[in-house]
This record gives sequence, C-alpha cells and structure tokens, in this order.
Amino acid sequence: MLLCSRSTIFAPFIAKPSPNLFSFFTKKTHLLSLFKNSPIRCNHNYFFGKPIKDSNFFGAHDLFVNKKAKFCNLAISGTSPRNEKAVGGNVMSLREKKKARREAPEGVLKYKLDMCSKCRDVVEGLRLYDEARENGVELNQQHYNVLLYLCSQNGGENVNDLRKQGYEIFQQMIIDKVPPNESTFTNAARLASAMEDPEMAFDLVKQMKSFGILPKLRSYGPPLFGFCKKGMADKAYEVDAHMIEYGVVAEEPELSALLKVSVDVNNADKVYELLHRLRTSVRQVTESTVAIIEDWFKSKHAAKTGKENWDVRKVKEGVARGGGGWHGQGWLGCGQWRVVRTQMDKEGVCGSCGERLACIDIDPRETENFAISLSKLALGREVKADFTRFQDWLQQHGPFDAVADGANLSLRNQQTFSFSQLNAVVHRLRGMSPSKKLPLVILHKSRVTRGSAQNPCNKKMLERWKNSGALYVTPFGSNDDWYWLYAAVCCKCLLVTNDEMRDHLFQLLGTSFFPRWKEKHQVRLSVSRSGIALQMPPPYSIVIQESENGRWHVPTTTNDDDLETPRQWLCATRPIKT
Repeated sequence: MLLCSRSTIFAPFIAKPSPNLFSFFTKKTHLLSLFKNSPIRCNHNYFFGKPIKDSNFFGAHDLFVNKKAKFCNLAISGTSPRNEKAVGGNVMSLREKKKARREAPEGVLKYKLDMCSKCRDVVEGLRLYDEARENGVELNQQHYNVLLYLCSQNGGENVNDLRKQGYEIFQQMIIDKVPPNESTFTNAARLASAMEDPEMAFDLVKQMKSFGILPKLRSYGPPLFGFCKKGMADKAYEVDAHMIEYGVVAEEPELSALLKVSVDVNNADKVYELLHRLRTSVRQVTESTVAIIEDWFKSKHAAKTGKENWDVRKVKEGVARGGGGWHGQGWLGCGQWRVVRTQMDKEGVCGSCGERLACIDIDPRETENFAISLSKLALGREVKADFTRFQDWLQQHGPFDAVADGANLSLRNQQTFSFSQLNAVVHRLRGMSPSKKLPLVILHKSRVTRGSAQNPCNKKMLERWKNSGALYVTPFGSNDDWYWLYAAVCCKCLLVTNDEMRDHLFQLLGTSFFPRWKEKHQVRLSVSRSGIALQMPPPYSIVIQESENGRWHVPTTTNDDDLETPRQWLCATRPIKT
C-alpha cells in the first residue's frame, strides 16, 4: 500500500501563501477526479494479509496480532451475502457481530479517537492517525471526520501546523476514496477559515452540491463569520444569498454578524433589511445584538439616512398588511436618533417615548395551517390510533377556553407531584372563563394511576374532571406535549404551562409562526407563599417593532423563569416634521 507522508504530501501547497494555499481542494474537477480515479487507497487484503507492526496500538487487544485470519473473515462477513456465517461455519449472533466490530482495529481506533474528541486532545489524535496508517488500519468516514474536527477546533502556538495537518488528512481521505459527508466539508471549511481564508471555506461549501450533499447552517458559519471578521461585506452577502437559495435559515449569530458588518460599512439598506429579518425569525435579541443595533442608531450615517417626506398612506397600508408593528417602507425621518434603554408598562406603553406598542395580529388561516402541520407531526411520532382517538375525543368534548399541562403545573416549585396545586389552577381558570367551563387538563396515564393519584381525595377529583369531560389521560408510551399543544391550537384558547417549548420536539414546529402563537396564548404559573398567580399573555407583542412615525423598539431576551424582572427594551426615536 502506498502511504503518503504528511511531511511531503502537502509541500507544494503549504509553501504558497493564501489564497492559493488550498487550491488543490477547491478545484471541483480535480477533487472529484481524485476521489473517483485515485489508485492510492487502503486495501482490506493488505491489512489482513500482513501482521500488525505494533501491538501496543491496540492496548489490551493483543489477540488481533495472532488471529488475523479471524479478522479477515469478520470483515468479509459484514459485506458477504452470507453475513451470518463466521469462522468454521458457526452462526454469529447480532451481539457477537457488534462485539467483533467493536474489537476490530477500526473499532478500537474509533473508540480512541472519540475519547480524543471529548478531551479535545489533537496531539494524541494525530499520533493515533500516524500509528493507524503505519499499521495498515483502514480509516473510514467517522475516523477522518473526528480527525478533521480535532484539527479545526484546536488552537495554541502550533495552530497553523495543525490546520495544515488537517488538510493533509483531508487530502488523504480523498485519495483513499472515503466518501465525504456534510461534516467532512464543514470541518474542512473550518480549517480554511481558521487560516483566515474564508474564500476557500466558501468554495468548499459550494462544492458540497457536486457530491450530492446539502449544506447545513453550521456549514456556512466558517465563510460567513470569516468574511464578516475581515469586513468583506459583499462576500458575506454572497454567502447569505447562497444560504437563502438552499433554504437554510440564518439564526441570530449569523444575522448579528451580517448586521455588524453592514453597520461597519454604513450600508443603511442592509441594516434595515436585517432588522426586519431579526424581527421575523428572532423577535427578541441578546445583549450583544442590541449593542450592534445601538451603535447603528448612534452613528453619524444613521442620522443622515431616512426620508424627510413619505407617503403616509403607503405606510398605513404596510402596517395593515403586516398585521401591525411594522410597515417595511424604509427609514422614516432624518436627523440624530435618541437612543434609550427603557421598559414597557403592563399595557405596552414605552417608558421613554410614551408610544404604545402594537399587538400584532395572527391570520386565522395561519392557525389552521399550523394545526394541520401539528397533527401530521404528532401522527408521525405517536401511535396513530392513540392520537386519532384523542382528536375524535376533542371534537366531541371541545372547544375549551383553556388547556392545562397538568404535569408541568403540578410540579411547579414542588418536590413531588401536587394535585392540590393543579386543582387550584383549574379553579382559577374556571373563574376566569366567560362560560365558567372547566379547562381541559392533560395528564399522562402514569400520573393518574400511581403515587398520590391513589389518594381518595385526588381520586375523587380526577373522577369529577373525567365525568365533566375536562380530563384527558394520554396512554403509556405517548408524549403528552403533543396532546396539550394540539388541543390549545385547535381550540384557539389559552395554554397554561411553564414549559418554554424549546426542545427538539418544538424545534420541529419552526421559528416563524409558533413563537407568535405562543406569545399570544401561553399563560405561566408563579407560586409563592401567598398562593398561585397566573401571568397572562401581554396585550402587546414582544418583538422588534417599527412604528408608523419611524420609531423603533427592540426587546432583549430574558430569563423565562424570572417572571418578576422587567424586560429591557431599546427605544430609538428622532424628531418628525409635521
């Protein structure tokens, strides 16, 4: 087998300064032809036909040195049509196959590299790589990706050497005809960006299409942040456009970086566009993003930007079309901005300028479409018969004025499940209901058949709710989150829970409609010595708002568990000519 030395394989490339440093990899035709036609590759027969040179590489697995024939058969069994056969014709169980894969040289190498990844030990990882190649261990996609990750993440005095070694490994991966995946290209792009070559990082992302690989959000980070750091706004916009073309939605870190470079180059139109993108996809921003926005409004260029005269009718039409809270007609007014950190009162009136914030409407059609999407997701993840049964039950017993996440409310500020606390919430909600109807309580079956549910008083209470059609018990094996969320959306009613709905399940619902729905429907519970209190949805929308007279209000993120501390807002106003 032909092995390529790291000291020579990259010599013609690392000797040249950027941007030609990694041109070998960024020429698509060369990269593809190398991957498809390279005569240099690792070979199963070579590895299993030669003795292992250094048994210390395998630690306690000395048997690999003495039982090469067995490993050869195990390797073949993974791809042979008769893969149930092992040495001597004995049938291997699935457990034995897994053990064999785990104890094979490739499996041992994977385990050791994973440990290096956890500890961020790039030196040991590279030593294992050299040793594996010397001993003829065939590296697969997982091995290479961990090595590339290690080289792309580590810094220090020898950071440039590590990056170069990472690209040598990337080259060897292609030479060995190991198919790259998204992780491969992303880590390679990180290597290029770490060597301050975002152009090469972007070229690598663009090449993913040639391999049938779709880029992820993380794939775009290296070129986007690299261009923004260098102040190359036009190139950063090009990366952003590529993301949009491939349906990749930028989140706050990406939008914040684009906003910063736009502020730095005084691109007022881009700043305006990005503020609205933050409004639609992020809504409330972190302190670092607020600081960038604040810098823009305090800048001389911002003071010079804006229309002294505008079409009032078009502005009003824009507000009505968007449901309130923004118009999209560009910067209104001219002159120095007054920028203040402030708070809103309970009615949404700004403590600085006195403007009342809008409560942005939700199109009923959006709610209906969201309910359909939610149903499809739930039916795909729950037992179909169970969730269909719930939908039929809800159709028969609904609608409700409120839905209660029983488990979440019972455990709020409690060490154990508290039915008395849940009962207090139910009574409070019934008193608030215009029809005085009990809210729908959703509880998992384990909550009504075990523990304190067996208490006679609690049993009687649960029976009363059930007879009133106000209790639905989700079956074993189900996720009750789907049930209470679907019920609240279908009934267009309040949802009482302190669950912030941020885990993987709720991420499936997207970042466009769901946060807006949640803001207008979620009721939170606070518990103190004086009893319970329900925090109702605010009468205004907690989102970046642009008023008809050109004022801006930007909300910051808060700790959702802290219901007492007022949210901070950035208020930006300037005199308007009348």
